[in-house]
Amino acid sequence: MRQAEISRKTLETEIIVRLNLDGSGQAKLATGVPFLEHMLDQVARHGMIDLEVTARGDLHIDAHHTVEDVGITIGQALAKAVGEKKGIRRYGHAYVPLDEALSRVVVDFSGRPGLTFNVDFSRAMIGAFDVDLTQEFFQGLVNHAQITLHIDNLRGENAHHQCETVFKAFGRALRMAAEADPRASGSVPSTKGAL
Repeated sequence: MRQAEISRKTLETEIIVRLNLDGSGQAKLATGVPFLEHMLDQVARHGMIDLEVTARGDLHIDAHHTVEDVGITIGQALAKAVGEKKGIRRYGHAYVPLDEALSRVVVDFSGRPGLTFNVDFSRAMIGAFDVDLTQEFFQGLVNHAQITLHIDNLRGENAHHQCETVFKAFGRALRMAAEADPRASGSVPSTKGAL
């Protein structure tokens, strides 16, 4: 079982993430940011990842530090859980619609952090959630998971739908990239022999 548990404590946040790449899509989430929890539940469910996140942050200021640091900690857990990346598919992609919204996410367990984020949200806030924090979450995750991630919202008028399609597509793409490739014979999917 490819699992990881990561604890991160700073002056701004205290976070524990438990992750199982070979799970059944179960999530236990307590971050103090309800919309983030709704999005993380999408990642777990559609990625078939068991994900537990407990976070306490300086929400009296705003949700920025909490959301970014949850992304960082999940990224660290992903890197640990996937290990040496032997026998994985490495690449994953997904298109996910939700009513009028459609997003595409492409993942590469490249060993190099890179984020291309093209989402033109239709409004600045989804309830109490600042949509700018979506990119902050994924930037933190990418930097610490050492993955290349392309996120494109191809269309959408409802910001909630736009954001939800991004997180669902991320879960699906992650699932594809991390799953075992039966033809790989346990080798690292790179001409370099390492990722």
